[in-house]
Amino acid sequence: MKNKKYFFIGVGALTSFILWTLLVTFVDVGSIGPRESKVGFSLLNGYLHTLTGTNMTLYEITDWLGLVPIFVAFCFAIFGLIQWIKRKRFLKVDKSILSLGVFYIVVILTYVLFEFVVINYRPILINGYLEASYPSSTTMLVTTVMPTATMQLNSRIKNKKLRITLNIIFAAFTVFMVIGRLISGVHWLSDIVGGLLFSFGAVMLYVCAVKNAE
Repeated sequence: MKNKKYFFIGVGALTSFILWTLLVTFVDVGSIGPRESKVGFSLLNGYLHTLTGTNMTLYEITDWLGLVPIFVAFCFAIFGLIQWIKRKRFLKVDKSILSLGVFYIVVILTYVLFEFVVINYRPILINGYLEASYPSSTTMLVTTVMPTATMQLNSRIKNKKLRITLNIIFAAFTVFMVIGRLISGVHWLSDIVGGLLFSFGAVMLYVCAVKNAE
């Protein structure tokens, strides 16, 4: 029953992401970006960007810290590879790790898709160029990798204090990255919302897959 709940929540969140993407594409579109690039929800996005301004130091910090979830994902990939080598069969790798691998592939493909299907560009030029901004890739990366990493570690670490400590660190890091990305002024609010909706839906489906595999 719980598995169905996670499934329907995940599908609902991903459906919301699709609807949100359509709204960003067509609702209140205005040329408020650099070089008169067009942005949906222009009134809301423009207001918040004017309010926060641009903080390039915070942008650089969150950009470099974006390597943390990449490193975490790489560690789990290596962990899965070691299991594969030791157990000599790919399908003998823990099912939760196999599900995590599929999960990572879906996240990567979604990122690549929106590099080609540009919904809008950043509020600022990066090195003199317009860069695709929707959904926030850093937000997607952090809010998909860190929660799933937390779930993996919680099932593998026996020490309760260590688990709690890592949970707090991972949660604080995730919150800092999402808020930092928003107030740095390198993304529109709609970019952050889109990234969060996708991540929430994807993580819920991952949870469903893992529980079905148990």
